[in-house]
Amino acid sequence: MTNIDNTNQRSSSIFKTAIWISIVALLALIAWGLLNNSGERPQIGDDAPDVPLTFFANYEWDGQSAANLSDMQGQIVVLNFWASWCVECTYEADDLEMTWRAYQDKGVVFLGVAYTDIDTKSIEFLQEYDITYPNAPDIGGEIYETYHAAGVPETVIIDQNGQVAASTIGPIHANELAVVLDQLLAE
Repeated sequence: MTNIDNTNQRSSSIFKTAIWISIVALLALIAWGLLNNSGERPQIGDDAPDVPLTFFANYEWDGQSAANLSDMQGQIVVLNFWASWCVECTYEADDLEMTWRAYQDKGVVFLGVAYTDIDTKSIEFLQEYDITYPNAPDIGGEIYETYHAAGVPETVIIDQNGQVAASTIGPIHANELAVVLDQLLAE
């Protein structure tokens, strides 16, 4: 009995050690990712980085399944980083859709970017919140990294000249969007 108990204790100890090593490795990987994404965020007045977008089916832009952000110059672009696993993203989903519907015929484009999400989960989220504006996946996080985003949700508003006009980290509300959009439309 003693040998079996000692063997079980050693196995349990090895298992616990392996778990702790895995946790430390995961935390190191997350820290490395955050440090590598610590570059300069586009500031108000900076040119918005041009990024390629390949849209989800049924969430295309102007009937196109793929486009570059620069293709939308001349319009105001509301670029929103979100994820289906993001609780705070649910807080802004209705406001984004409501504002999109109010401004879509005024030269404003809304673009959702699903950050490191599973396509099926992204589509379920879009359907659950009745999102109708263009959305694209960002599986590898390349668009997110290009914008040096700080988290999800995050919204960058780009003016008609392709320059960053505003940026919000965290959920954005319809009234905040309306103030910025109305100001840009009046210019």
